Amino acid sequence: MKYVGLQTQIWKNNFKSTLLLIMFPVVILGLVWLFFYFTRPENHTIDDVHYAFLGALPWVIAGVMIWFLIAWYANTAMIRSATGARPLERKENKRVYNLVENLCISRGMKMPKVNIIEDDSLNAFASGINKKTYTVTLTRGIINKLNDEELEGVIAHELSHIRNRDVRLLIVSIIFVGIFAILTQVILRSFIYSSIAGSRGGGRGRGGAVMLIALVLAIVGFILTSLFRFAISRKREYMADAGASELTKRPEALASALRKISQKPNVGTVKRKDVAQLFIENPKEEKKDPFSFFKELFATHPPIEKRIAVLEQF
Repeated sequence: MKYVGLQTQIWKNNFKSTLLLIMFPVVILGLVWLFFYFTRPENHTIDDVHYAFLGALPWVIAGVMIWFLIAWYANTAMIRSATGARPLERKENKRVYNLVENLCISRGMKMPKVNIIEDDSLNAFASGINKKTYTVTLTRGIINKLNDEELEGVIAHELSHIRNRDVRLLIVSIIFVGIFAILTQVILRSFIYSSIAGSRGGGRGRGGAVMLIALVLAIVGFILTSLFRFAISRKREYMADAGASELTKRPEALASALRKISQKPNVGTVKRKDVAQLFIENPKEEKKDPFSFFKELFATHPPIEKRIAVLEQF
């Protein structure tokens, strides 16, 4: 297998993630323009479409910013609620604290909070938007089932997510997808309601057609942003694996941990799919699927087999 340098791997993943992140606002603005284009009256020109788009632009940006700020500051409570995590005290498990602390000291990092999920599955994730909220969360199962070197590799993987600002990036991607998810639900319910009211009143007219166009565009936006989010998540997992290898100097230990993780089904760890993508292995994704190509497109994590193969290149 061809050798790939660690810094090369990091640079490639950063570059691709930046391109994918840029696509989120591009999709939003592009679909808003298409909405005005498809709903314009017959006697209106493209210049009229541009004028309407520019007039709506400040409102679109303001709406996105309000949604973004609410979701940004509520993410910690949302993640805690979805996972049932609680703080792990140092006196409760000195082994875990020593592993986290030693890795942080080696890189001059401020030690994040350490949480635990009382679950027998083998999983872990990093979260937070700044130094005050950065957290590494481990399940009871992964603490008990992995040896010190393997657990160190997993913790290093999560610390790499924090060092690389992945936790912020993934939260941003979740927020953008959430915009289209909410829009789709609101428009769909409004469309159904207007259809019922229209059938009673003898027709919906132009309003129904406009709402249908908005619904189709919202669905397209949800699908596209979901694909971008999944792609970003997959790239960051490879990068965190590379970072863990750099931190511990033992890529084989993380590879061994991933093999153990893949052998035990991670079910019941988290209640929400958008939060599940933060884990080292997504507990919401099916492992067996005859349509592997489509499975990988809509997967938040690359297959563990591929991650192990990349680790073995270092």
